[in-house]
Amino acid sequence: MTNQIPPRVSYPASSPVSHPVPSRDAAWALLTEFTQSPSLLKHALAVESCVRAYGEQQAAHRGLVGDDITRLVELYSATGLLHDFDYERHPSPEEHPWVGVRILEERGWPNEIRHAILGHAEYTGTPRVSHLDKVLFACDELAGFLTACALIKPSKSIHDVEVAGVRKKLKDKAFARGVNRDDVLNGAKELAADLDQHIAFCLAAMQRDAEALGLSGSPSTK
Repeated sequence: MTNQIPPRVSYPASSPVSHPVPSRDAAWALLTEFTQSPSLLKHALAVESCVRAYGEQQAAHRGLVGDDITRLVELYSATGLLHDFDYERHPSPEEHPWVGVRILEERGWPNEIRHAILGHAEYTGTPRVSHLDKVLFACDELAGFLTACALIKPSKSIHDVEVAGVRKKLKDKAFARGVNRDDVLNGAKELAADLDQHIAFCLAAMQRDAEALGLSGSPSTK
């Protein structure tokens, strides 16, 4: 995977919350400045897909219009992209995500993003208060799990992943052992979302971005 920015709509660098939100291009540039691993980059994109989709849903729920929609969605998008941007260089719990959050603060990134990134790691003890906080936590482990579910398909396509199959694999502790099942379950609970609906929502988001995620494959005929 190259560091070329995957196809996305570029949004204005302003925010409906308390601070300016840098553009997605700026978020991608920061991510690739610190991260070279193709798997970590793809994970960032997968989490972004899910978090971004929840941002779009939240904008609709708030009744936002015009630029306010794109500004809110940009906030969610950047948070998804940057949640692990320091992990390749600073993978220990003593450093990640603390180092990354400090870098974000030094470079003027919004507090909303920094707080959500701290909150996605349970061991930081950071309370998840905002919708963005809860969405990032709920999507992080699940996005990785959905990617694993796609890669075991003969087609390696996210289009061939179904909710029932995901639920079955969640019970198989030998599969994708690195995924914290408790985080997946608790993330849905914190969002007050039915687990199946949360899985289906994130699946749809990743299917929409399947090509950018390298998970387009050739959808089977159902």
